[in-house]
Amino acid sequence: MHITIVGTGYVGLVTGTCFSEFGVDVICVDSDSKKIDMLNSGGVPIYEPGLEDMIQRNVREGRLSFSTDLKKAVQGALVVFIAVGTPPKEDGSADLKYVEQVAKEIAKSMNGYKVIVNKSTVPVGTGKWVKSVIQKHQKDSHRFSMVSNPEFLREGSAIEDFMRPDRVVIGTEDAEALAIMKDVYAPLYLIETPIVCTNLESAELIKYASNAFLATKISFINEIANMCDLMGADVHHVAKGMGLDGRIGSKFLHPGPGFGGSCFPKDTSALVDIADKAGYDCKIVRSVIEVNTLQRQTAFNKIQEIAGSLKDKKVGMLGLSFKPNTDDMRDAPSLTIIQKLMEAGASVQAFDPVAMDEAKKVIPDITYTTAAYDTAKDADVLIFMTEWNQFRNLNMDRIKTLMKTPIVVDLRNIYDPEKMRKLGFKYVCVGRS
Repeated sequence: MHITIVGTGYVGLVTGTCFSEFGVDVICVDSDSKKIDMLNSGGVPIYEPGLEDMIQRNVREGRLSFSTDLKKAVQGALVVFIAVGTPPKEDGSADLKYVEQVAKEIAKSMNGYKVIVNKSTVPVGTGKWVKSVIQKHQKDSHRFSMVSNPEFLREGSAIEDFMRPDRVVIGTEDAEALAIMKDVYAPLYLIETPIVCTNLESAELIKYASNAFLATKISFINEIANMCDLMGADVHHVAKGMGLDGRIGSKFLHPGPGFGGSCFPKDTSALVDIADKAGYDCKIVRSVIEVNTLQRQTAFNKIQEIAGSLKDKKVGMLGLSFKPNTDDMRDAPSLTIIQKLMEAGASVQAFDPVAMDEAKKVIPDITYTTAAYDTAKDADVLIFMTEWNQFRNLNMDRIKTLMKTPIVVDLRNIYDPEKMRKLGFKYVCVGRS
């Protein structure tokens, strides 16, 4: 079995590497020669725990390689995965220009039967559209099958999610392609992974529906947290009481400054657009997006209320990435809140264990420190933005002596409110007033 992965972004690189770990021969292709050169020299363009070691092992053992030669990679493979970006347009719809570009190149490169697999998150109907693009641009007529195989990888836990997934979704109308895809995922049968076999449209919608539902849980618990602040309830107790109900579950019931990253914001907007084009008003998902936008303003309001005027004040921020164990700054809540802080006249000094190089590309006008304690030095306010493990047990007595004013805004509820106040901090968190 030979597999080609087109695209060495987050999804493509993790997918290709994990398939090679299964013993499959994999070529990962990208048009970005600098990225391919980096991978061939042992570097990794993204941060994902465990990925670098896995790449190096499979390259060394000859199962994994990287190339810019799409034609050669397609011609040598039975299965070709499309794993390129589908960024949002200004109207929230998914931009399929990279998918279309790759489909055209695949069409021109085909030399026999291929299974073409959409791994990118794409709107319902994209599979059939890609099929038509390939048919239109083939130099010679070659038989091929289309498959939708959406990814469900959490940044920071992507290898575990691929190697031990909750489910694998395979969407196709072609029995031969289905048999080949089951062969591709054969190692997962040993651990009895559920395989959901369906048509293209259902597979495409499963991805959007899953992410939208998880985003809904986040926005819902954030609304409950805001109510807790007004009513004197503790959102942690409320979430625990809810999550113990097997019909609800405890995952994604963690309040904070709102969701971010490469998936939830993009996919919720895209699902609303998909519904609009089908003639349906997706009211719940619209509300999820609205609540998420408002939650960032609510977080900023907490800072302003406890600190007073922010003009000429120094604000320390611990964590920048949208979640721990990733360097992803895409639509991170920190970006919105930093912008609001600077508009209010504050200066910002920040530290993140992994994401600072990425952060500097989008927010160059703040001070970057080298450690958590440096971030607290002379700060009027200290904000916990991302719940990295190394922020969970800081010496808060030391933090207090470093700060100009002992004000802490804990947007991830890392610390106990009562203990923090006993230490002498003015302390505010989310839903635990």
